[in-house]
Amino acid sequence: MSAPLAVGDGRSGLTPRPLQVLGECALALVRLAQRRLSAEWAGFPLYRILLDRPAATYLAFTPRDFRPVSVARGREILAGRLSLEGETAEIGVHGDPWDMPSPSRRFAVALHRFAWLPDLLAAGADGEREALRLFVTWRAEFEPLSPFVWGVETLERRVVNLACGAHRMTPHASEQEARLLAVMLARHARRLADIAGPDDRRAERLAAACMGAGALADPVGGTLLRRLLARLARALDQAVAEDGGIATRSPQQGLELLYDLLTVDDLLTQRGVAPPAELSRAIDALSATTAYLKLRDGRLARFQGGEAVSANAVDGALAQFDPGAAPAGGGGRGGYQRIASRRIEVLADAAPPARGAFSVTACDQPLALEIVCNGDRLITNTGWSPTGHVPASLRLAEGGSTASLGETATARMLTGLRGSGLGARLTGAAGSVSVQRTETEDGAWLEMAHDGWARAAGLVHTRRLFLDYRAAELRGEDAFVRIKDRRRPRGAAYAIRFHVAPGVQVSLARDERSVLIRGPSDQGWWLRNDSREVTLEPSLVNDPGGARRTTQIVLRGRIPAEADDGRVRWKLSPVDAAAEPGRRRAREAEA
Repeated sequence: MSAPLAVGDGRSGLTPRPLQVLGECALALVRLAQRRLSAEWAGFPLYRILLDRPAATYLAFTPRDFRPVSVARGREILAGRLSLEGETAEIGVHGDPWDMPSPSRRFAVALHRFAWLPDLLAAGADGEREALRLFVTWRAEFEPLSPFVWGVETLERRVVNLACGAHRMTPHASEQEARLLAVMLARHARRLADIAGPDDRRAERLAAACMGAGALADPVGGTLLRRLLARLARALDQAVAEDGGIATRSPQQGLELLYDLLTVDDLLTQRGVAPPAELSRAIDALSATTAYLKLRDGRLARFQGGEAVSANAVDGALAQFDPGAAPAGGGGRGGYQRIASRRIEVLADAAPPARGAFSVTACDQPLALEIVCNGDRLITNTGWSPTGHVPASLRLAEGGSTASLGETATARMLTGLRGSGLGARLTGAAGSVSVQRTETEDGAWLEMAHDGWARAAGLVHTRRLFLDYRAAELRGEDAFVRIKDRRRPRGAAYAIRFHVAPGVQVSLARDERSVLIRGPSDQGWWLRNDSREVTLEPSLVNDPGGARRTTQIVLRGRIPAEADDGRVRWKLSPVDAAAEPGRRRAREAEA
């Protein structure tokens, strides 16, 4: 349990200092220069020669990708229909996707990542032969080290897919094609290890490079793998915290890194190599945190640049996880706090967003909530992600189920020179978030506060939650509290948002204050409140395959200039069970 935030400390990182801006500009120039030099060097024939030395001879091991695959999608590709990132291209049977325009850039990225390869291989011998054909035609067209095809955006995941799938293609390959697979995989792994990519994904890049190296026969594979494992161990110390949270705080990225580390661990077992202690620690920590962030609908919570992810994908990563061996999560994990009863489950973002290099996918949505009732996810977040389909503006408070203050954003994304060199890092977000947690026989208290608006408005946002075990109710209070010894702020408008999950129905009651919420199970829940104004407004939620339109419940109010604070109380409780049978009979009669 962390100490409560002192109302009056005024800590925040809202406005960047001139020296900070100067330092970021200098670092951005260095990074841009590094990338330019790396791209120029990649174009020299000498680099190509060095990249392929010593020469790989053949594949000896098969890294196992634990991610679930779809045989149906593999059969669709065999039939000439290629679906990636929610879009479809008709390539024809034995068609050439490399010689036709892609429907979108997202599609092109997934295509060159070989995102189609695992599903195609799952379709059996026909899929393996087709995968080999597509690889050979790709290599003939894209062997030169072009910035897009051989850049980190496409290269990292292509190494994973190729390393895990190459051995499945070799039985159908000629001797020359089998040698080509080994040579190209070695080139992929070495190039990925050399490339100047984003700092927030260093561990993922090195894990992928380890897979590529580990699939190769000795001495090339063993020598390269040992060097990469040492670098991976150092990267994991930075990427995975002691409490099991990933440095970016993205549940989805934590899940994807866990999958990659499980593959590396399995590969080391095949080769008879003891895994580094850092690898084993990271796997245990990420497994426990992923289980903690899995909600009762089976999917992950949408927080900090991560999407919900399918239940099948989450279960695949946790198939070998033993919950009994994990440390208790009563104090939270990865900066998140969970309170749960038999019918209601609440997950809260209770830590500041990531900073520095790890903030390129961070979201400024402190104290945001996700709520599951009777297995239905009712309240969620928009789930912005760097590869998703919702605008970047939803990285800020308006994109989370939390409070916002007027037109003031607590943070902003780097743009211009700094953004080009360092990525769209989040800057100026809340400097501290406090948490106090209390559990009794009757229920659980969660009291949180953040200082994101301390410097701009002289206010601290507090959120108090009480989960009543016996009444099956969640009671909340959001408040903006004036910081002591600070000039009294002018009156400010605020909004408290609850983004409704896709497929959930909402309607405003006659009192124009209470909101009726119904999830897929058709259990009704009332969201009652004492806000001055309640509106239902359009919203977007990022799901695999695209953005989905939904609704957000917005509680609006204003803090009077003469007041010390502004408060809104709200309560989520089940509709009277006695009234439900009558409603169901009426609906069946209408049908």
